[in-house]
Amino acid sequence: MSGLTFNTQTVSTTIGGRTITLETGRLAKQADGAVLVTSGNNVVLVTVVSSKKESTLDFFPLTVEYQEKFYATGKIPGGYFKREGRPTNQATLTARLIDRPIRPCFPEGYRYETQVVATTLSYDGTFPVEILASIGASAAVHISDIPFSGPTCAIQVARVSGQFVLNPTAQQLETSDMDIVIAGTRNGILMVEGETQFVTEADALAALKFGHQSMMPIMEAIDELRKKTGSKAKRTFTPPAIDAQFESTVTAFLEPKINAALRIREKMARYAAADEAKKEAKAKFVDTLTDDKLQAQRAKELGTITENLKYKAARFMILDDKVRIDGRDVKTVRPIACEAALLPRAHGSALFTRGETQVLGTVTLGTGDDEQMIDALGGTVKKKFLLHYNFPPFSVGETGRMGGQSRREIGHGNLAERALKAILPDQEKFPYTIRIVSEVLESNGSSSMGTVCSGLMALLDAGVPVKGNVAGIAMGLIKEGDRVAVLSDILGDEDHLGDMDFKVAGTREGITSLQMDIKIDSISFAVMEQALTQAKDGRLHILGEMEKTISRPRGEISPYAPRIETIKIKPEKVREVIGAGGKVIKGIVEETGVKIDIEDDGTIHIASSDPLKTKRAIEIINGICAEAEVGRVYNGRVVKIMDFGAFVEVMPNTQGLLHISEIANERIRQVTDVLKEGDLIDVKVLDIDRAGRIKLSRKAILNQAPN
Repeated sequence: MSGLTFNTQTVSTTIGGRTITLETGRLAKQADGAVLVTSGNNVVLVTVVSSKKESTLDFFPLTVEYQEKFYATGKIPGGYFKREGRPTNQATLTARLIDRPIRPCFPEGYRYETQVVATTLSYDGTFPVEILASIGASAAVHISDIPFSGPTCAIQVARVSGQFVLNPTAQQLETSDMDIVIAGTRNGILMVEGETQFVTEADALAALKFGHQSMMPIMEAIDELRKKTGSKAKRTFTPPAIDAQFESTVTAFLEPKINAALRIREKMARYAAADEAKKEAKAKFVDTLTDDKLQAQRAKELGTITENLKYKAARFMILDDKVRIDGRDVKTVRPIACEAALLPRAHGSALFTRGETQVLGTVTLGTGDDEQMIDALGGTVKKKFLLHYNFPPFSVGETGRMGGQSRREIGHGNLAERALKAILPDQEKFPYTIRIVSEVLESNGSSSMGTVCSGLMALLDAGVPVKGNVAGIAMGLIKEGDRVAVLSDILGDEDHLGDMDFKVAGTREGITSLQMDIKIDSISFAVMEQALTQAKDGRLHILGEMEKTISRPRGEISPYAPRIETIKIKPEKVREVIGAGGKVIKGIVEETGVKIDIEDDGTIHIASSDPLKTKRAIEIINGICAEAEVGRVYNGRVVKIMDFGAFVEVMPNTQGLLHISEIANERIRQVTDVLKEGDLIDVKVLDIDRAGRIKLSRKAILNQAPN
């Protein structure tokens, strides 16, 4: 046995009836911090490394990576290469969940490149591994020497049969009316991400309070792990400082110009005025310097001074003057314009414009062949509802790289998808695969909620029988000491310069999705309650404006969409419809041109834009699945001659025995005296025994009196 030993430290705590164990000192020891998080058979390793060399970037370069390893579930990845490829959408969403609560806990001015890597090593589906990964990230940074004002903790809250459940299993989520991930510190909540089934604002707030209170044992365990590892001293660093004389001089010149620029209501004109003011300051205070190194330093400082002045002016305009950048008060929603049925060939389309945010939503209806298959840790997942969100650079008046999805696009699309998923009809009633595409054409605040609004109208235009109309709104917060302003329908600048981004979507009956990120240490539940109440008022106003354009599903779907008819057959007949090697169903498709999806329970969906072809396919399937009835007369074909009688096919794949004694009134010596293979004859079903064997008679028909 090797003499190598490890200085392993372990702590455990119980939450929601399940034990979570944090371990460090045995794995990945060269990382600045490494924690193995375990609950049952679920194991996640999280590491953090922060560079010792300061970055030249003017922002904190934090990256979070989440890796799903298929060996964690004893599987080999699908695909040609048989190894893990680029992160799935779910992996990207998990990385964002880890990133968002820890980012505000790094100190202002910290510019050292930092990377968190979470790797799922074992997974059995009984515990949400994204929660273990988030806990591990907080613990890894907290026990390291990296500056961090944690610990933070994440927790998942569901509600089953009226009772809150912590970190639910997949089975519990199936019957839950909420699925919310909450992260925070001891002082309050930092992040919320989730979906609900039309819950009230009061119930949502109760879930947040329950989740925050339940985090405390985890944070105690993380603190205990730090103590056991020796409570490393945090690195010292010097935040970038601005020359006091330069700052004073430039501020005196720039402040009135920036204040004036921020009172221009139109976004691009406002940006142009602020840029012009900065350009004037640069020409006056920077370009005149002869020392190149000093000039570069002053140019960087000028950028910081300009942003600080914008930050201060925007915030105190709201707190002191009760006026926002675009002239609104804190509760007013920007003007809204809506259009439906813009695109002639799309199955559904709508344009939603709110202020300077504009989103085009389209709906495409497909069949079962169009559903998405995802190779996930928990097994193959099928998705019949897809929402793809696109945010091109022209939407904010910029140039940039096109192609591929950014993490931001994946995250915003997921939020909108969750908001709309709750209102979709049951598959039994509307067996379509539904794809919504959101094209952001202009953006100045909350294009994700614009996606919800345009998506709903496009669904209505497509004739989708939704369960209710849904809209979304983004809320903001300005907090300076005891002074607080909650903002409805925030602009992009108010998101950037404010302290909170709280998005809420729902119907008149209740909330369907919510997402919140806090940039300050925390906010009180009283402020959160105010934001939820104000969000409801704004949501109802937006719904009213949308419903002036379209309020209910159109009476029929687009003529360019496939018509899907659903029939039900006995499960034991599925094999007959498919045929050996799929021969029968392929024949039906070739003859009629329809699409056919068959489920194991006997549900069959037939899709075609031609109703006559659909009708023909149904006739063929019904013929295959039809069963003989006692007393009924069939015109059948003789398929085989035997000494004792003939076998007659009375319907596809169904044969009965016509005994020699039942062929004619008179006694015959041989069957071939009367019949030959291929003859079409009328026969009557005399009996069907328990084994399904059919007894036929030709004689019974011959004896019947003519009509």
